[in-house]
Amino acid sequence: MLAAAAQVPPESTQQAVGYPSLFLLIVLGALVPVVPTGALVSSAAVVAVHQDAPFALLMVFGVSAFAAFLGDMALYWLGRRGMRSKNGSRWLAAIRDRAPEDRLAQAQEKLADHGVLVLVLSRLVPAGRIPVMLACLMAKMPLREFARGDVPACLAWAVTYQLIGILGGSLFAEPWQGVAVAVGLTVLISVAPTVWRKVRRTASS
Repeated sequence: MLAAAAQVPPESTQQAVGYPSLFLLIVLGALVPVVPTGALVSSAAVVAVHQDAPFALLMVFGVSAFAAFLGDMALYWLGRRGMRSKNGSRWLAAIRDRAPEDRLAQAQEKLADHGVLVLVLSRLVPAGRIPVMLACLMAKMPLREFARGDVPACLAWAVTYQLIGILGGSLFAEPWQGVAVAVGLTVLISVAPTVWRKVRRTASS
C-alpha cells in the first residue's frame, strides 16, 4: 500500500483502477470483517489530497459510503436468511463469532433504547458494527428499517475516516508518508478500546 502511494497515479488511472478496487475491497470488508476498510478509506483520501482532480475527495467519499452500505445490506440479508434457516448459515455463524456476549448485551440494550439511531454509532465505534447488526437480527428488524439506519451510519463512517486521510495527506509532502500516518491512526483507533478493556479487567482482578 505504501509503495503504491509513493507515486500518485494520474486521474484517469485512478478512475479506471483505484475507485473500483476501493469499492470491491470495502464491500469485501463489510462481508468479511477482517479487511481494514477504515485504513483503505483514509489511504485513498491521502492519495486524493495529492491529486489535481477537483472531485477526487468527493469520489472517495461517495464510493466508500456506497460500498459500505451495500456490504452491510448484503451481510444483513444473509444473516436474516440464516436466522430463518433451521441449520443457520456460515454468515450468521461468522456474525455470532464476532459478537461477544457482553458486547451483544450492550448492543441489545442500546437498540431497545434508541432504535435504529444506534446503527450510526455502531460504525464509528471500533468492533461495534457486528454486535449491533446481530442485535438487529435477533430483534427481527426488517431489512428496510435496517437500511434507514445504515445510510447515515455509512455516511458518518466514510466522513470520519476520510478526514483522517485528509489530515495525514495535508501534513506531508509525499503521499506514502500520509498513508503511513493514516494507517497508523486507524489501527490505533481500532485497537485502543480492546487494549483499554483488557487493562481495566487486569486492574479490577
